[in-house]
Amino acid sequence: MSSRYDRAITVFSPDGHLFQVEYALEAVRKGATAVAVRGKDVIVLGVEKKSVVSLQEPRTVRKILKLDDHICLAFAGLTADARVLVNRARIECQSYKLTVEDPVSVEYISRYIAGIQQKYTQSGGVRPFGISTLIVGYDPDGTPRLYQTDPSGTYSAWKANAIGRNSKTVREFLEKAYTEGTGEETIRLAIKALLEVVETGGKTIEIAVLRKGQPLTLLDDKEIERIVKDVEAEKEKEKQQKIASGDDK
Repeated sequence: MSSRYDRAITVFSPDGHLFQVEYALEAVRKGATAVAVRGKDVIVLGVEKKSVVSLQEPRTVRKILKLDDHICLAFAGLTADARVLVNRARIECQSYKLTVEDPVSVEYISRYIAGIQQKYTQSGGVRPFGISTLIVGYDPDGTPRLYQTDPSGTYSAWKANAIGRNSKTVREFLEKAYTEGTGEETIRLAIKALLEVVETGGKTIEIAVLRKGQPLTLLDDKEIERIVKDVEAEKEKEKQQKIASGDDK
């Protein structure tokens, strides 16, 4: 049935599907896992780092990108599509600032990115962007914000969310474990969430921290490894306590 309707992006199938948009969502589901957590005074982005060959420069392979001094995003999906979308968003941030003389709000730039993505779902001769984004930042009044956009052009606000490979598992963990904590607590929660699906520990995790009025900070590998060891030790302790309580019964 799908073969009759999945060649033209502007044609609905009889059951109301746009297959090209669903294929774009599948590209996102195959992408590296990304997670974002909003705390009281900090916002944390975490991504599963793609392994690079020994001769490749790792800093050129980034899943966390700045849009403006106070806004950044993480994405899952096709890197080339993300580059095009991010460049357009950066231009819009600067254009808005020149026109209005105020920095953009997080909702405004999320709506702008979602608008571009939606436009590419109903125009002939193009295809949807194969990425979802987690956009984080601070509004002019200092309020931390987190939004998600997807290839269909929808956007929504979240307290914590995940996209990419195994995002459902990470999201379920966040639903159980999320509390609006301070800086260290929020960083630990983001790393814990990634460790639910990342098996190689801190070596393949990248963490970025955004605080009000401060530039985006990437945690170095040693700091991530320290937190990962603490989290694993905590898990082991809980496991031993469960075993001990089971023996008592």
